[in-house]
Amino acid sequence: VQLQASGGGLVQTGGSLRLSCAVSGVTFSSYVINWFRQAPGKERLFVAAINRSGGSTYYAGSVKGRFTISRDNANNTVYLQMDSLKPEDTAVYFCAASVYYPLTRVSSMNYWGKGTQVTVSS
Repeated sequence: VQLQASGGGLVQTGGSLRLSCAVSGVTFSSYVINWFRQAPGKERLFVAAINRSGGSTYYAGSVKGRFTISRDNANNTVYLQMDSLKPEDTAVYFCAASVYYPLTRVSSMNYWGKGTQVTVSS
């Protein structure tokens, strides 16, 4: 199973980025896909989740209204559109697959990908 996050980079406050998570090695439509983030020296925290069909999404309060998660089951990819970015959004972003929805604990995820760095400058 492979989850590959990409799309991170450096952006100014108020800017936008779109992260992608490409999934292979599993039946993509059988899994909930989640995004987490980890700032330096801090714990990994839940950001967003999308159910198997893409018909339901769930967000952490800190990003609700600014971030949008979506999935393309035909291309085994999940996206995280991040708008109105703030310096406190700076972190390494990880995608993870889970069986149940919605789950927000790191320990509840079945598979993890390597992260992609997002840096928001003030």
